[in-house]
Amino acid sequence: MKDIYSNPLTSRYSSKEMSYIFSDEFKFKTWRKLWITLAKGEKSLGLNITDEQIKELEAFKDDINFDVALEREKIVKHDVMSHVYAYGVQCPNAKGIIHLGATSCFVGDNTELIVMKEALLIVKKKIINVLNLLKKNALKYKNLPTLAYTHFQAAQPTTVGKRLTLYMQDLITDLEELNFILENLKLRGAKGTTGSQASFMELFNNDEEKVKQLDDFIAKEMNFKGVFAVTGQTYTRKIDSKILFLLSNIAQSAHKFSNDLRLLQHLKEIEEPFGKSQIGSSAMPYKRNPMKSERIGALSNFVISNVMNPSITFATQWFERTLDDSANKRLSISQGFLAVDGILNLYANIVDGMVVYEKVIEKHLMAELPFMASENIMMNQVKKGGDRQELHERIRELSQIAGKNVKEKGLENNLLELIEKDDFFDISKDELNEVLNPMKYIGRCPSQVDEFIENEVNPILEENINMIENIKEVEV
Repeated sequence: MKDIYSNPLTSRYSSKEMSYIFSDEFKFKTWRKLWITLAKGEKSLGLNITDEQIKELEAFKDDINFDVALEREKIVKHDVMSHVYAYGVQCPNAKGIIHLGATSCFVGDNTELIVMKEALLIVKKKIINVLNLLKKNALKYKNLPTLAYTHFQAAQPTTVGKRLTLYMQDLITDLEELNFILENLKLRGAKGTTGSQASFMELFNNDEEKVKQLDDFIAKEMNFKGVFAVTGQTYTRKIDSKILFLLSNIAQSAHKFSNDLRLLQHLKEIEEPFGKSQIGSSAMPYKRNPMKSERIGALSNFVISNVMNPSITFATQWFERTLDDSANKRLSISQGFLAVDGILNLYANIVDGMVVYEKVIEKHLMAELPFMASENIMMNQVKKGGDRQELHERIRELSQIAGKNVKEKGLENNLLELIEKDDFFDISKDELNEVLNPMKYIGRCPSQVDEFIENEVNPILEENINMIENIKEVEV
C-alpha cells in the first residue's frame, strides 16, 4: 500500500520491459551514452578530446549519481545542466568536454526518439505473438461453421477460423505501418540551439563537412539510418503525432476483437480464459464476466482519445520551439505506449486461452440455417420446373409462420418441416436434410484461411521468429 498516487499503467497493466523503457534509469543512461558518442565523434573529427577523458566518461555511464543531480536541479532549475554537473562530479577530468557544443535537446530529443524506437520494437514483438496465436486457432477452427453476423443479425455462415483471420488482417495492416515508421525513423542529431548548427561550426572552424560528419557519426553509433536534414530546436513534433496515431490504430484493432469476443461470450459460443479461482461478481457467484476483453476496450478508448495530445502539441508549436510540449509529451507518449503494451498483453492472453464451445455454435447455426437454406430450396425446385416467383412467395409465407413460432411461441424453427408437408413443393426429406449441411454454406472459408496464412502470415512470422515467446498470464 502506497501513500501517494501510483499510475495503474505501470502498477497494473503494462509489462516491466515497457515500463523500463520509460524509466528515469533508461532515460539518463541514454543521455550519458549520447554525451559519450558526441565526445567520440568530436574527437574523431579533430577536437582536443583525449582517450582518457572518454574512458572516464565510459566508466560512469551506468553509475548515475541521481542524488547529486537532484540537489543541483533544486538550485539551477534545469534538468540537463543538473545531469551535466552530476556527470562532471564523477568525471572531473572530462567535465569540460561534456555536452560540448550541444543544446538540451541534443540529449532530450534524441533520447525521446531512441525511447520511442525501443518501445515500437516491443510493440512489434507483441503484435507478432498475437498473430502467431491467432494463426494457431484459425487453422484449428478453419472448418468449423458458425453464424456470421451483419448488423448483429444472423447472416450467411462463415467459419470460426475465417473470422479470426479478419483480426489478423487488421493487425498486419498496423504492423506494416509500424515497420515503415521504424525503417524511416531518424535522430535529431547535433543541430545546436535553433537547428542552425552554429555552435558546431564554431567548434570546427566553419568546416561544414566535419559538422555533417558529426551528425552521421552520431546516427550510426546510435543505430539510426540517419538524422533529420533540418530541425528547429527540436525534431518536428509531427513524429510524435504520427507514432501515437499508429498506437491508436493498434488499439482500434484490439478493440474490434474485444467487442466481438464479448458478444460471443454473451452467446456462450466463445469465452476468454477464466481462472479456476477467478471471481466474476461479488454478488452473483455464477457470473463469468469478459473482464479482460472489457479492459482491452477501456485501455483502447484511452489510447484512441490520446491522439489529440500530440496533434495539438504539434499544431501549436511556435517557430523553432516552445516548451509547452514538454509536460504533455511526458504524459501522452509514455502512457500511450504503456497502454498499448497492456492491451497487447491482454490480447495474447485471451487468444492463447480462448474456449470454443462447438456444440453451442452448432445449435445456433442449425436454428437459423433453415432460413438461409431457403434460396437453395428455391433453386432446387426451379430445376424441377417450378416458377421462381411463386416459389419465393410461398417460402416467404412459410418463413413468416416459422419465425412467429420461434419468436412468439419459443418453439424450434420448423420451416423445413412446413416446406416438406406443403403440397406446393416437390422435395423429399432426404433432399431437405442435404440442404441443411452447414458445409454447403461456408464457401471458400477453409481455403481462404490456408491461403491467407501461407501467403501473408507465415512470411511475417518466419522473418520475426526470434520475437515469438511463451505467453505470460496477465497479473490482474
